[in-house]
Amino acid sequence: MSIFEYIFFISLFGVIYSYFIYPLILLVLPKKNSSLIQNNEIKTEDLPYITLIITAYNEEKNIKDKITNTLNISYPEDKREILIASDGSTDKTNQYVTEFASQGVKLVEVAERKGKENAQLSAIKRAKGEIIVFSDVATRIDPNALQKIAADFTNNRVGAVSSEDRFISDNGEIAGEGAYVKYEMWLRNLECSVNSLVGLSGSFFAARKKICEDWSINVPSDFNTALNCIKKGYIAISDPKLLGYYPNIKDESKEYSRKLRTVIRGISALFSTPEVLNPLKFGIFSFQVFSHKIMRWLVPWFMLSLLLTSLILWKDNIFYSLILIAQLGFYLIGLCGFIIKPLRSNKFIKLPFFFLQVNFALFHAGILYLAGKRITKWEPSKR
Repeated sequence: MSIFEYIFFISLFGVIYSYFIYPLILLVLPKKNSSLIQNNEIKTEDLPYITLIITAYNEEKNIKDKITNTLNISYPEDKREILIASDGSTDKTNQYVTEFASQGVKLVEVAERKGKENAQLSAIKRAKGEIIVFSDVATRIDPNALQKIAADFTNNRVGAVSSEDRFISDNGEIAGEGAYVKYEMWLRNLECSVNSLVGLSGSFFAARKKICEDWSINVPSDFNTALNCIKKGYIAISDPKLLGYYPNIKDESKEYSRKLRTVIRGISALFSTPEVLNPLKFGIFSFQVFSHKIMRWLVPWFMLSLLLTSLILWKDNIFYSLILIAQLGFYLIGLCGFIIKPLRSNKFIKLPFFFLQVNFALFHAGILYLAGKRITKWEPSKR
């Protein structure tokens, strides 16, 4: 085979590995965590003390609704506390939080804005709960959420529990990326059934306080929590019945910026904790991180090299020709969705468009990271 053929097959493998081959491997691996989700009722006197930490930055428009939603969660008041970690807010966020002081809501004011994880750390130091629940202002939570979390932690192997995401449009339906999100949630469930999650839903998750003892302000909390679980002999799981509801981001440019920030922070986190890729230390978790994170970030680069080698090889063999035609057709469908916005409501166009959008963001984020771009301050998406 020529060098171009080698590159072609490596690229083809790279494109399909993270999305298809990796899940197939998880499907055939032993399911040692097949019954972790607990649905048992817990007596009131046996419920753990829970601290809810809500991180906010300049959320004067939404903070009251978020606090009201939190206060409506069904859980004994003497067994929960609510801390609002304000990350250097300069608007009326802090003022509005203090209006709920009589209802037990406490403000943790961080004077210097250093990012989400730093604000969370300030709140962790004040937290009394044996279980800590983290949430963003945009997240809406079901009234029985804390009961579900308490039940999940009755399993002594569980160190952290992630919610599952539901993005809601203005008319109350699942937003455009719904099918993609469903795939991610399915993959998460596979991961925790085999071993442990490699990342939680950063906007709504819970962890034992001992898991939060090694809290890094430089690593995204969703990844750091999953990593700390493995380090301390616990696992992180996803509960399909624990839901976090998020309004869809209306401004597409802001949604794209959110994706860029998320990927750049993720790459930075991995480079700051390279030991996580050592299978002698972390076992199958290292394989999961490599497959789910690194190989996913490399997909757009594999896509580019696959297209280029297909253009070089298409005359040599009908197989190369068919792969080239499939690529061009897929890109054309995605391009139609980009140019003609109403077409994105069509399921045959929506998924190719969203897949290409995500991978272009991954490509862009990779370029920015290589150029020295780093995300040092947290900027919540306005929804």
